[in-house]
Amino acid sequence: MTNAPVGVLLVDDSAVARGMIQRGVESDPDIRVVGAAGDGRAAVEMAGSLAPDVILLDVEMPVMNGLDALPKILAARPGAAVIMASALTRRHAGMSLRALQLGAVDYVPKPDAANGPSALPAFLDELKTKIKAHGRQRRNTPARSSASTITLPRLKPAAIAIGSSTGGPPALLRIFGAVKGVLRCPVFITQHMPASFTAMLAEQLGRVAGVPAFEGAEGMPVAPGHIYVAPGGRHMLVRKAEDRPLISLSDGPAENFCKPAVDPMLRSLAALYGRDLLAVVLTGMGRDGADGCLEVARHGGRFFVQDEPTSVVWGMPGAAFKTGKAMGQLSIGDTTDYLASAMRGAP
Repeated sequence: MTNAPVGVLLVDDSAVARGMIQRGVESDPDIRVVGAAGDGRAAVEMAGSLAPDVILLDVEMPVMNGLDALPKILAARPGAAVIMASALTRRHAGMSLRALQLGAVDYVPKPDAANGPSALPAFLDELKTKIKAHGRQRRNTPARSSASTITLPRLKPAAIAIGSSTGGPPALLRIFGAVKGVLRCPVFITQHMPASFTAMLAEQLGRVAGVPAFEGAEGMPVAPGHIYVAPGGRHMLVRKAEDRPLISLSDGPAENFCKPAVDPMLRSLAALYGRDLLAVVLTGMGRDGADGCLEVARHGGRFFVQDEPTSVVWGMPGAAFKTGKAMGQLSIGDTTDYLASAMRGAP
């Protein structure tokens, strides 16, 4: 069954949207739509009877909305991967990130007509990639075992940097949920996501960690015990001015097809913090972060990666690990424990 197409249940109150999405995703032979529902209540029933691998769940719907339906869907179809679909608004971004805390595995922003004719193809490409990644990961989970049999040296870094993409938000929420209000150093995060989502991600991370968290802004002073998230559409760097670190935003070109990208953040942090920097590359597609990790190592800093068994996609962490400079790779559970200890400044 692992080579069979990923079965998908589409849940959206718009018949037009359901038809458009079905035609788009089924252009990939590795994906098959097994059913479509127009509201959350129908989705709960179909999730149990159709046994899909992946459920694409709209946020706003009549009868029962996506957030209310989510726990019922997961109860009806344990093991299914639920991907939230929402508009590019602050409210919908907040609902999507809340859904990640309730058990959804990912999100996709719906195409915005204001972004021109390329918006729909880009949406469908992202959706197909995430459907296949999450569907295959869920099918293979029982056979996957963690590669993290190593013990990394305990560090007290002056700064921590995290790069992530596909599957990153749930991993980040898990990591910062373990901080428990004690964070000794600044933490800088680049997660590939749109602007409305990065602002809400910062709020959610601050809430679960119990520490101040912000979307990075030009000239913002960097303080210990704070979290800084790169804003969607701009690279986040850190520079020194008058003997204090400040956030600096760049409108430079995309790197590794990403903006914000992990590499420019890591380059600036490596130059500023040197051997006192600890970096980690979490789950994500592509190779963003690999070159930046080389800069971290060149300046005497340390980095590690999330392991392949617990990554949704081992593109980014795999590329960074293959540089040969990583301390090692850890499961998401061990990554959480290790980073929480480093963030607290524990020996």
